[in-house]
Amino acid sequence: MDSAPETSMKGRVCLVTGATNGIGRVTAEALAARGADLIIHGRNPALAETVSAEIRARTGNDAVSTVIADFASLDQVRRMAGEITARGKIDVLVNNAGTTTPSYRKTADGHEWHFGVNHLAPFLLTNLLLDTVKAGDAPRIVNVASAAHRRASIDFDDLDLEKNYSTWMGYSLSKLENILFTIELARRLHGSGVTANCLHPGGVATNIFGHAGTLAKIVTTLARPVLISPEKGARTQIYLATSPEVAGISGEYFDKCRVATPSPQAQDRQAARRLWDISAALTGLAA
Repeated sequence: MDSAPETSMKGRVCLVTGATNGIGRVTAEALAARGADLIIHGRNPALAETVSAEIRARTGNDAVSTVIADFASLDQVRRMAGEITARGKIDVLVNNAGTTTPSYRKTADGHEWHFGVNHLAPFLLTNLLLDTVKAGDAPRIVNVASAAHRRASIDFDDLDLEKNYSTWMGYSLSKLENILFTIELARRLHGSGVTANCLHPGGVATNIFGHAGTLAKIVTTLARPVLISPEKGARTQIYLATSPEVAGISGEYFDKCRVATPSPQAQDRQAARRLWDISAALTGLAA
């Protein structure tokens, strides 16, 4: 759990994607402990219900519910957005869900796995929920990126990495896309009262690379002694979701609860706008 002085979240509706394990679960529990009306997202209904029950028991907060969607299917993202919209406002949206894959594969919509799940899914979800978020009280959008973005550069002619693929490239590129998305989202939301920021959680000891292949497993196993716990890894996104210190700050990249400077590629506003337009077309939002 976050050790910083707690800000009450009572009366605030918070949605955390990928909240059934790792830093997503820690974030969800921290928000529930502060009194939030919490919606946790997962792709496995049984696991989501188990985690929801455990969070209610651990925090004494009964206002914890679930929503189910596999982000490898944009149709499921659309259905999930519809269910959430029917519930009313969202004050805090934490786009935490992320994945890796050991070999090249495509989503149900025909996109490279990391591009589809880590970028297009939260891009679509956020856009579909924007009116619901705008109805919130001093609403915030928090996107979980990664310092891994520094290893990537974007090729708009090969967003699905059909020419040059590796697990590390796919993941790193999706994290660069998360930052570019945040930059353009913040620009479009300027003056709306909604803030959008992104963050690097740190090198966290989670199972995100558990299915990323032999080499990735070896690397993460060797690195595990220097990796931080999910509790520490969740601190920055909890901070961005709750702290009065960041009220009004938007379009920034945070590391260790402080504004940081991302790579030059991640500061390219023209690339951010181009990625937005392409993503809108691919997700059916352009019309």
